[in-house]
Amino acid sequence: MSVTAQPVALRVGFIGLGVMGRPMALNILRAAEASGLSLTVTARRRESVDEVIAAGAHWADSPREVASASDVIVMMLPDLPEAEAVLDGPDGLLAGVEGPLVLCIGSTSSPDGVRELGSRLRESSGGRVRVLDTPVSGGEDGAIGGTLSVMVGGSPEDFATAGPVLEAVGHPVLLGPLGAGEVAKACNQMVVAATVLAWGEACVIAERSGLDVGALLDLLAGGYAGSRVLETRKARFVDKDYRPSGAAKYMVKDLRFATDEARKSGTVTHQLDALRESFEELTAAGFGDQDIAVTRAWVESLPAAPAAPAAPAE
Repeated sequence: MSVTAQPVALRVGFIGLGVMGRPMALNILRAAEASGLSLTVTARRRESVDEVIAAGAHWADSPREVASASDVIVMMLPDLPEAEAVLDGPDGLLAGVEGPLVLCIGSTSSPDGVRELGSRLRESSGGRVRVLDTPVSGGEDGAIGGTLSVMVGGSPEDFATAGPVLEAVGHPVLLGPLGAGEVAKACNQMVVAATVLAWGEACVIAERSGLDVGALLDLLAGGYAGSRVLETRKARFVDKDYRPSGAAKYMVKDLRFATDEARKSGTVTHQLDALRESFEELTAAGFGDQDIAVTRAWVESLPAAPAAPAAPAE
């Protein structure tokens, strides 16, 4: 479904200006001149968003003030508990709602949790607050470049309202009713997790077998093994650079959400189960705060597999 352009300038709020949120907010500001968008932001520390304010965003002292100045709010927080903390209280977002508000939940969260939140907020606000789930894929590079894949769940009307905001950060597609975006993100994370774990194992096998890992990955990138994951993480795998861009520990909750949906739909998931267990073990071993490319380091740390028995002599 394509986005319907809005003739009226939108007032946009943004909460969650971290690794992903900050460049997304900057891209909204870059689109503001052509689209008429305005942007209001808040954070625990004003100095943490100086760059966004310098680029033209308005500062608000609380989520309540953001809500009173917004028609659409994007929340790029880790998960729903963090979103709930911003919503409630005398200075919370809900206390500042004065008119219709579309709330875009950008976290990777439970589809059922988002559905429940949307229903509760619509009822408690008398229909003024409507929720879209809008998780993204593309990593920090995609956030900076404005090329994120934005997976959207919700009503067509709310999608049309928030469309100009979401188009400023990437490529939004409405996939179904509320919760559909989170199901899509769970599917996305299954594929990403499988890919980074496969590359971690492949790098260790190649290095221990005497291959030049960098040359190998350059070669394989041009074949069927090539992917956006390899394109953005190749140097990290080769250089063993695990400084966090996307922390590996978040895969644990993401894959659990995927498991929940699989169980509800009666889907057998041999690979998903193995992936979830692997990332749970990786995180328990102390690698979770590092980048997802740390799968290589985790595989290297594992005890050697038992040697295969020798073939019988003929």
